[in-house]
Amino acid sequence: MENVTNSSRREMLKKVQEADFTALEWQLYLNTHPYCEKGLRLYRKAVDEAKMLRKEYEENYGPITATSTPNKLPWQWSRNPWTWEKERS
Repeated sequence: MENVTNSSRREMLKKVQEADFTALEWQLYLNTHPYCEKGLRLYRKAVDEAKMLRKEYEENYGPITATSTPNKLPWQWSRNPWTWEKERS
């Protein structure tokens, strides 16, 4: 049976991915509609939401990508369990 921490982590990661997808979709829309004020407003909102969710995820579970790892020694990215290792209960 899956433990609560892994389930919560997976749910939060899914929210981050959904927010990133939404931001990317608005970005693609703006590529073909560069003067759409509503599209730009919704893109900015989606980017802000994705940033907020990513920050919350990383505060609770660690960095999602190496670029969000603190720039200090020892190098932290390789010290964390990999995504597939975190899924084990």
